[in-house]
This record gives sequence, structure tokens and C-alpha cells, in this order.
Amino acid sequence: MITVSLLGYVAAALTSLSFIPQAWLIIRTRNVEGISILMYMALTTGVAFWLVYGLLTQATPLIVANTITLSLSCVILYTAACERLRQRRLQP
Repeated sequence: MITVSLLGYVAAALTSLSFIPQAWLIIRTRNVEGISILMYMALTTGVAFWLVYGLLTQATPLIVANTITLSLSCVILYTAACERLRQRRLQP
């Protein structure tokens, strides 16, 4: 029988690992055309709040998932913001 914690860890793994292909593509290509900075700002803030909630409730699956997701979404957000600024500076 599947336990609640196991369900939480599977959900955490799937949602967190889903960010890896996007982060890897952005890091490798520096192509951020399809990335909404506003959406990633909202997502990153929400994930940070989920992490705090997980820490306060001592919910390990939430802590693990949101630590990974927060790291990856920060990488995506940072890279997108830097690339957009760089592209603006290059425009005549």
C-alpha cells in the first residue's frame, strides 16, 4: 500500500525534475524568447512561500521539492533577466 509520504515524494520528484529540461535548455542556448519574466517572478515567489510553509510544518516532501524547484526557477529567472538586459543594451 502506498503511504502518504511516498505519494508526496513522488509528486515532489515529478514537479521538481520537470524544471530541469527548461533550465538546461536556457543555460545551454541562452534563448529566453518564450520565457515570461513576470510569470517566473510569480512562480519563484510562490515556490519560496511553499518552501517556508514546508519548513514551518516540517513537511519533508515539500521542503525537498521546493528547494529543488526554487533553485531551478531562480536559475531560469536570473538567466532570462540577464539575457533580456543584454539584448536591450545591444539594440541600437
